[in-house]
Amino acid sequence: MPDKESKGVCLVIGAGDGVGSAIARAFALDGFETVITRRARNLDQLEVTAQEIRARGGVVHAKGVDARSEEETIALFAEIERDIGPIEVVVFNIGANVRFGIEETTARVFHKVWEMACFAGFLAGREAAKVMVPRGRGSIFFTGATASIRGREGFAAFAAAKAGLRITAQSMARELGPKGVHVAHIICDGSIDGVFSRQNIPDLEQRLAEDRVLKTDDIAETYLALHHQKRSAWTHELDLRPWSESF
Repeated sequence: MPDKESKGVCLVIGAGDGVGSAIARAFALDGFETVITRRARNLDQLEVTAQEIRARGGVVHAKGVDARSEEETIALFAEIERDIGPIEVVVFNIGANVRFGIEETTARVFHKVWEMACFAGFLAGREAAKVMVPRGRGSIFFTGATASIRGREGFAAFAAAKAGLRITAQSMARELGPKGVHVAHIICDGSIDGVFSRQNIPDLEQRLAEDRVLKTDDIAETYLALHHQKRSAWTHELDLRPWSESF
């Protein structure tokens, strides 16, 4: 169970090397007992992230979970509530960003991307609501992308899934807001500093210097501030963009 200093539990579903890890670190260092998940095959990598956070004084638990599995998701929430503490924040951060031309997009690819980026988000949001509504408090945050609002060539599967997640979050916000649960969909609309960007953007350092790339720690601080802020609106959508790409 969390000690008396804990602010409750923050669950980050999809804690990869970039945004997810930064969010987990921000909440852990702010006093939340944090649970991070990826699929079981990535548990070793997840444990490295957990050790880095622990080295800075945070309390974190790494769990290998397939977020597309209803059974595993239900079990995860039950285990946390039983063995760790009350879940105050849930962040759904699974990406599933893949690129296929429409003629090469198989039914399996389309369905798998939808499962990861949309269906898994529904499962996480539903289970979060089940534990938060009776307490009349909590935050459920969904990470969006440019594809949440704009389709692009080669990204039909990804855009369909992310747009579906956005509307799912909007419906949840209107339903759960009056019950005391804050639901927000955060669109990260731009390049994000990380392994992928450093491998694929030749002038990344120049873009960073010009504030044209989103930074993971800044994104994480936004999530933390959203949870702590006083809220009057039932719905919340935030669009994070580098200044130069705003329009």
